[in-house]
This record gives sequence, C-alpha cells and structure tokens, in this order.
Amino acid sequence: MVADHPRTSGATQIIYDPWHYLPVLMKKPGALRNGARSRTGICRPGPDPSPRQAEATARTRTDSFVKVLGAVLDHGLAAVEAACAEALEAGIASGDVILAVLARRRQPVAPPSITTPDALRLKIEPAADCGRYDGIRKIA
Repeated sequence: MVADHPRTSGATQIIYDPWHYLPVLMKKPGALRNGARSRTGICRPGPDPSPRQAEATARTRTDSFVKVLGAVLDHGLAAVEAACAEALEAGIASGDVILAVLARRRQPVAPPSITTPDALRLKIEPAADCGRYDGIRKIA
C-alpha cells in the first residue's frame, strides 16, 4: 500500500491530517488560520467580536496550536499529552503553559546536596572587617 486517503460522506466535511502539514505550519502558522479550516468556523472565537479582535484571537490560538504540535517532534506525543492534561487540570491551558510544562519536565533532577563532615567545618568563622576596606579607600 502506497497511501490511504479516508473519505467522508458529506460534501462540506474536509479531513485534515495536521502531521502531514506540520513542517509547513512550523514555518508559516498562518497557513492553518487562513486555510479552509478557519472558513468552516472551527477557529471562530466567542460571540460577535470585532473583526480586529477576531483576527488577533484566531492568530494567537492558531500559533499556540502549531507550537504545541511542533513540540511533539521534540518531546513525543505521550509527553505533550501529559503536559496538556496537567495544564487543563491546573485550569490555565494555553500553548505557552504547555511548553513551559514540557521544558520543566525536561530539566534534569537536581542532585542531592552533600553534607559536610564535621572534620571539614570551620571552628572559628571569619569576621568581616569593613574597617580594612575603609583604610584602603583613604589611601587611594
């Protein structure tokens, strides 16, 4: 089999595979916003926004969506799904939050702190002598 193209029964239905277009979308995220998908009303924001607000909202949503899709290439689908679930659970799901969760999970775990043995601890703590500094400043 060379290719498999699923068909739809309705004339108004269009099937898009975002993974197929992902390399292009990473370079030009507006292609998704300006394509047939936005004309179907999927990206339409809330009730009756001004045209400028509608365009800004659609641009932000589409760019965030493309960034999250692009993160799948670096982190894997399971990691992105887990980050989306964590962001939704926190109630602050946005593209930037999801990317921050992914970055936080990718950071290495901090190594445990090393306790200093008693033999290496100072017996007498050094005292700060600011008078020495003042004496040097007067000479200069």
